[in-house]
Amino acid sequence: MTSLQSTLDALKLHFGDRLSTTEAVREHHGHDMSRQPTRLPDAVVYAENEDEVARVVSACFEAGIPVTPFAAGSSMEGHTIPLKGGISLDLTRMNRIVQVNHEDFDVQVEAGVTRKQLNAHIRDTGLFFPIDPGADASLGGMASTRASGTTAVRYGTMRENVLALRVVTPQGKIITTGRRTKKSSTGYDLTKLYVGAEGTLGVITEVTVRLHPIPETIASAVCAFETMRGAVETVVATIQSGIPVARIEFLDEVAVEAANRHAGLTLKLAPTLFLEFHGSPRWVEEQSNTVREIANEFGGSDFEWSTRTEDRERLWKARHETIYSNQTLRPGCKAFTTDVCVPISRLAEAVLAAREDIDNSFVTGKIIGHVGDGNFHVGYLIKPEIPEELAEAERLAERLYQRAMDMGGTFSGEHGIGISKLKYLRREHGDAVDMMNAIKAAIDPKGIMNPGKLGQVE
Repeated sequence: MTSLQSTLDALKLHFGDRLSTTEAVREHHGHDMSRQPTRLPDAVVYAENEDEVARVVSACFEAGIPVTPFAAGSSMEGHTIPLKGGISLDLTRMNRIVQVNHEDFDVQVEAGVTRKQLNAHIRDTGLFFPIDPGADASLGGMASTRASGTTAVRYGTMRENVLALRVVTPQGKIITTGRRTKKSSTGYDLTKLYVGAEGTLGVITEVTVRLHPIPETIASAVCAFETMRGAVETVVATIQSGIPVARIEFLDEVAVEAANRHAGLTLKLAPTLFLEFHGSPRWVEEQSNTVREIANEFGGSDFEWSTRTEDRERLWKARHETIYSNQTLRPGCKAFTTDVCVPISRLAEAVLAAREDIDNSFVTGKIIGHVGDGNFHVGYLIKPEIPEELAEAERLAERLYQRAMDMGGTFSGEHGIGISKLKYLRREHGDAVDMMNAIKAAIDPKGIMNPGKLGQVE
């Protein structure tokens, strides 16, 4: 009997039906929302508490079996795909909200709690959790990938909003990183080490995050532009003017067309900004008017804003579902979706160059972005089974990444590394990758945690 089979047999005694080797369950855990092909784990285990996570990880460490944490499966770069097989450790049943500390503006949740679940739970406290990557991702996964999203320009990313973690190490030990205080100067900052580690250094089981007051007034606005440059320059001018917009999203005309078709909108087919303002009624009105004036200078028109909840929800639902709207442009396609982030002063140059690359190619593509912090996404609408299309998307992405790095930016602002971008890591970080590999080797000497990902480059 192999060590894998004997380990699964031993775990089966405890987990029963919560350990599955059926192909359908394994297939569900063998892919995410990326373009990467499915890779099946040998088994899926559904943990219901931290001790069970420790039990699984400890047994796998002893036998040298790979462990890949899994929750919502909404990652875009292949983070949760079990390249080496082993066990996919599903944390979706660890969805308890442990403690809401509304007076201190923080909350402790298990790793499987999703952002929508959390906000529904705390709505009556007058607080909310602002990080919004679009998908209803789990907070454990959001911490692991250092997620951000549409509100990062105002509220920051997971890096700024995670106060502490509970983590099961590769040896099966349970540790706590950080405290609930706003600051601490004791020891290494292990919280920041695990935020963005993509499950390669341990399994996050509990997350303590900051909460923020629900704004008195929330208003959304839409503004179409004559040119892409005008739209992006409006973003740059707005940010450089110090206006604290809560969201400022860009859609090129291709993305607008897809949103119209998918969500039944009637937006003008032109480069467009979606904006949101938070604050008092007077402050929101002042912000909106100031941005309207800036937009007018750069060819903006039809600037419309609303405080009606249903209008805002419809607008942002359309923005968040842009990945699903691809099918309206090219049925049967798979979006080769990627992202970069550049200094705000280089944003217009980077976006326009990315659009020019697409226009000069035979593939269709669209550009959207959380442009208020220099982050934008490019989606190449291809059929991966056609080698020429996949190769062309890879070529365009290569140009996109290198251009961003040449501008002092990064080849991933929020999607993370996963499988898809691992080969570019040394290009951006140089010899610092050797230190990343050394950290991985020290913490996970058997290399069981999400193998083939971060910390095992080259």
